[in-house]
Amino acid sequence: MVPLPPVGYPTRWEADVVLRDGATAHVRPIRPSDADLVAAFHSRQSEESRYLRFFAPMPRLSSRDLERFTNVDHVDRVALVATVGEDIVGIARFDATPVRAGAPRAAEVAFNISDAHQGRGLGSVLLEHLAAAARERGIRRFTADVLPQNAKMIGVFREAGFEVRQGYSDGVLEVSFDIDPTERSVDVMRAREQRAEARSVQALLSPSSVVVVGASRTPGSVGHRLLADVVTGGFTGTVHAVNAEAAPGELLLGVPVLRSVRDLPGPVDLAVVAVPAAAVVPTVADCASMGVRGLVVVSSGFAETGPEGLALQRELVRIARANGMRVVGPNSYGVVNTDPAVRLNASLYGQVPPAGRFGLFSQSGALAVTVLSSAQRRGLGLSTFVSAGNRADVSGNDLMQFWLDHDATAAVGLYLESIGNPRKFSRVARTLARKKPVVVVKSGASGFGVPPGHAVRASRAPFEAVDSMLRQAGVIRVENVHQLFDVAQVAVHQPLPQGVRVAIVGNSDALGTLAADACVSWGLQVVHGPVAVAPYAGVESFTAALEAAFADPDVDAVVASWVPPTPEPDPAVAAAVARTAAAGAKTTVTCFLGTRSVSAALAGASGPDVPADAPVVPSYPTPEDAVRALAAVVRYAQWRRRDRGHPLAPPGVDLRAARALVEQALAQAPDGLTLDAEQTRALLATGGIDLLARAEVRSVDEAVEAAERLGWPVALKTVGEELAGRQDLRGVRLGITNAAALAEAVADMRQVFGRRADVLAVQRMAGQGVPCMVRSTEDPLFGPVVSFGVEGDPLDLMGDVAYRIPPLTDVDVAELVRSVKAAPKLFGHRGTPVMDVDALEDVVARVAVLADALPEVAEMRLSPVLVAERGARVLGAEVTLAPPQGRADPDRRTLPT
Repeated sequence: MVPLPPVGYPTRWEADVVLRDGATAHVRPIRPSDADLVAAFHSRQSEESRYLRFFAPMPRLSSRDLERFTNVDHVDRVALVATVGEDIVGIARFDATPVRAGAPRAAEVAFNISDAHQGRGLGSVLLEHLAAAARERGIRRFTADVLPQNAKMIGVFREAGFEVRQGYSDGVLEVSFDIDPTERSVDVMRAREQRAEARSVQALLSPSSVVVVGASRTPGSVGHRLLADVVTGGFTGTVHAVNAEAAPGELLLGVPVLRSVRDLPGPVDLAVVAVPAAAVVPTVADCASMGVRGLVVVSSGFAETGPEGLALQRELVRIARANGMRVVGPNSYGVVNTDPAVRLNASLYGQVPPAGRFGLFSQSGALAVTVLSSAQRRGLGLSTFVSAGNRADVSGNDLMQFWLDHDATAAVGLYLESIGNPRKFSRVARTLARKKPVVVVKSGASGFGVPPGHAVRASRAPFEAVDSMLRQAGVIRVENVHQLFDVAQVAVHQPLPQGVRVAIVGNSDALGTLAADACVSWGLQVVHGPVAVAPYAGVESFTAALEAAFADPDVDAVVASWVPPTPEPDPAVAAAVARTAAAGAKTTVTCFLGTRSVSAALAGASGPDVPADAPVVPSYPTPEDAVRALAAVVRYAQWRRRDRGHPLAPPGVDLRAARALVEQALAQAPDGLTLDAEQTRALLATGGIDLLARAEVRSVDEAVEAAERLGWPVALKTVGEELAGRQDLRGVRLGITNAAALAEAVADMRQVFGRRADVLAVQRMAGQGVPCMVRSTEDPLFGPVVSFGVEGDPLDLMGDVAYRIPPLTDVDVAELVRSVKAAPKLFGHRGTPVMDVDALEDVVARVAVLADALPEVAEMRLSPVLVAERGARVLGAEVTLAPPQGRADPDRRTLPT
């Protein structure tokens, strides 16, 4: 039984992590009750390891030592342990050193990793988590005394990506380094995360041995189907079966049946679990005792059933991860790997999909049948398939990490009902999309909520933010499964188009016109054709027209259509398209009217002039389907060629000062607050943002005094979110040049607004320009969300707002500003002056950097930001702070809870 944590125990520091070999471990703060576990850990260590840690033999730890090591305050003295099962396998700690004037707070660190678990990356994981805990406590620098022969620990520090300084004293290596994340340290951490998570998925998809737990004698039952599919699918490894009621020596489908997992002759890589929900947790415990590496849980009856099922699901994941196992499911439809060296069909889909180069992930177990059937019907071969079910552990993020370096996968598709960690999804998807097309069906656009069983934090971000996040990551978003496979056929089989210029060739004027209309609708340029040969023209005429299209240097892609004169497509026409497309090496899509599948028309095209390795040319039932799929891949290719930009690093940003200001404000108001004018000005100043001074006044005399101090001419404004900036309500008076005019404006305001004008604001005039809004909000699911809009009717009436998810690049910022419909107002629309967009982008960049670094900033709204021909002035700002909720993609490796 796990003991209750002591009072003051920072549970937020607990985390499940994936290690270098793909197995899992648990990281948590040390507890006083860990004394016996620490003593056992120490006794298992070699003499050399003890000496390297304590600079002395230390054969055993005294009770005084154990008391000191396990009783910490979690503030100035912090210790973390890594556990596998019930055993401690790593310990890391820091002790804050005395504060020196003018120097950042520092702490001395020490690590001790189990001899039996060396080489699994525990040291680097513990360093990440210890550094994150230290930063939370205001510590910015680590120091350590290390014996020169302790090469492994010195390597952990050096390879972490921090700038390490070192020196010698009395034969000891003195190491020190700042622990604020750097670009290199973050890159190192993300690379390690990718390799570890990829290996954990590899273990699930390429096992050398499988056990089906709950294998049933009853044909048609889930347990019988799973075993039958593994066996008949031709799995190349060893198969075991477990049935609690098995008779001695019983065989099922030629596989010996055991009564318990504990009766297995040795360790097994993968357990496929199909037992009643109540029996799953004991089964997982049995698997842990036998060294099983991964689980596919097909059983239902978990989070999708309500709170009791959710608790059972969490216990399932807790036991699995604590013992090194990843989990697919529960409520999963199974997994498939068509690699001839593996041939794993651990799913409920009776027929092994054809081998191919498309990786497929489905959250929905119910839709897994549809997804696999669609792939089968179209002849689109799969490399791998995973149904996540309730997605309690393994998610689409894990699969994308795996596919990144999986040479057998050329493109990937994901059917997502929810995104549990959009911040990480955006990061991982962007990396993958730079190498391979990522096609996503994201349901939930109607706002009908998260499906039962999917544990996702509530999000306040609009659906447009999800759409923006997907576009920002280079993902090809489609509306349904039909479009998923339409796009996949181009992405898998055809070269990426070099541009938007299209040739249209066919044997029907009507089909050519439909294709051309679709091209215009989807933003493609028809530069060749439409060309239509006679309806009954021979293959030679059609081939000549195709060859002319491919030979045109202004053409990037070809849309070929054909109306068969007979009910069956002419193989000679299919061969002509395949041959010409292979020789032309340009992106090609076809419409063979009346033919629904690629296999029926072109996948089997052959002939003496068709190369054996010629790319398959996808065929669609309508020209519109063909063009829509082509356009999606064209946009993806444009994104991939686009300059990635550089991470934002605007000069003059002092994040350390910003953190100090935020921490000081929240110390006075732990539940959150809206900053006053001076606090707001100070916080923006740490980001290099100058807020134009203004004064809130309650009388004419105060207004005149403020105007004299700020400088004439001035503007008079209402204050408060309801009226601020509402020129349509006459809530702003501009260009006031003297005291009499100001007194008249105050009186007029109070006549119009009554008591709502008791407090007014006086601000120096900022000149003419386009007023804009720049905003960041901290979302429980997305983390920071930066939005932009042009003030006035575009924002108030049309909701013309664009979104991006930090961290951003300079290219992201430029695209954000240009993506609103009212953007032409900034670029000389109808002869108006061109505004200083560079200055506006600088303001947006500074807001994005502050928002990314400060999760305590619940909302930061700059409005208006007046963009002039030269410069951009921030006239108004409001900042709200709240206790941080914990971002889903923190600055250390951790699995979602």
